[in-house]
Amino acid sequence: MSKSRLLVLWPVAIAVLTAGCSQSQSGSQVAITEAQSNQESHSMNTNSPAGPASEEKSHETEDGLLPIAASDAEWQKRLTAEQFKVTRRKGTERAFTGALWDNHETGVYRCVCCGQPLFHSKAKFESGTGWPSFYEPIASDKVGEVVDKSWFATRTEIVCSRCDAHLGHVFEDGPKPTGMRYCMNSAALKFEKRAEKETK
Repeated sequence: MSKSRLLVLWPVAIAVLTAGCSQSQSGSQVAITEAQSNQESHSMNTNSPAGPASEEKSHETEDGLLPIAASDAEWQKRLTAEQFKVTRRKGTERAFTGALWDNHETGVYRCVCCGQPLFHSKAKFESGTGWPSFYEPIASDKVGEVVDKSWFATRTEIVCSRCDAHLGHVFEDGPKPTGMRYCMNSAALKFEKRAEKETK
């Protein structure tokens, strides 16, 4: 190739190389900008408020009540496996295994699902059955009664009147003054310790 022709093509080659370099730098800048945008988006998601647990806590009222879950999936997120089995599937914990059957502290027993107050410690008595037993609820409208014909017998099931959680059963062999024995599952209850004067 002649020297004169090289001199003619040289500016063209310089122009092509310069354009390619410029395009590469432009592409790199776009990639950097996208990376920065993704990083900022991730940072915003990381700093956003927590999910259902914090939302549920924020919805708890001053009297300790919790919102009613809309599905079994929500109940399972809120409860332990044992609590779910007992309260939402009408299960029964084994006698003498629950956390509250031998509890003698002063306070209020609430529904583990929705927080509704159910029983006062002053109504609790030693039944010898291995389950928390009470001779009366805090108020008659706090619990509901359902005819239970399972296990080849007819019994009276006790449920929370607010969220329908299965609590246990009631029997007519309790002490005075009512003669009733509300035999409850520890897994269905949440104990709230209080001073003596607060439970009256």
